[in-house]
Amino acid sequence: MSAPATDRPAKSPEEVRELYDEQAPRFERFGWIEERLVGRYRERLFSRARGRTLDVACGTGPNFPHFPEGVALTAVDLSEGMLAAAERRTAELGLDADLRVADAEDLPFEDDSFDTVASALSTCTFPDPVAVLREMDRVCAPDGEILLFEHGRSDVAAVARLQDWLAPRHFRRMACRWNQEPTDLVAEAGLSVERVRRNVLGIFTSMVVAPSGD
Repeated sequence: MSAPATDRPAKSPEEVRELYDEQAPRFERFGWIEERLVGRYRERLFSRARGRTLDVACGTGPNFPHFPEGVALTAVDLSEGMLAAAERRTAELGLDADLRVADAEDLPFEDDSFDTVASALSTCTFPDPVAVLREMDRVCAPDGEILLFEHGRSDVAAVARLQDWLAPRHFRRMACRWNQEPTDLVAEAGLSVERVRRNVLGIFTSMVVAPSGD
């Protein structure tokens, strides 16, 4: 189970922004390593996107190649450094995307604005991930889908113990709670997982989440 909100370590939005502005060049330069590891899982999940698509906490844009042709892509991130790298990614891919600096806890969009809301490896860094999931739900159309690709505590005991041991150090460096359980966060937000798939020793979780329709 994931820690309750009161026990969940978190950095402030300003700290997260500063950290990822600083780390953006490294993410842009070495993103190919992550793509080799989990690109096929991103592809399997994000190829489901359709229509008006929002990528929340898009980072340097690693999801962009996996969205189908024809989606109307909007992407947001708190870090201007990450978003600058994402803009270069759109140019390389020849994508027409609306990129905006925005706080995921307060998305600058009307209710039901998107047919697909996507996010990858992000709930671990949000100061209040449950609030963000509810914002994703708010901007997703009732007949749409929320697509989440997250990492969390392995279901292999030895790997999980190692994650737990390293978790405080990793959080200090990257503001990342890498041993949380992402499906618990979805449940805490009051949303339902329609499909879930785990890969790479159970560390990575792909979820198709139904919007609440509220």
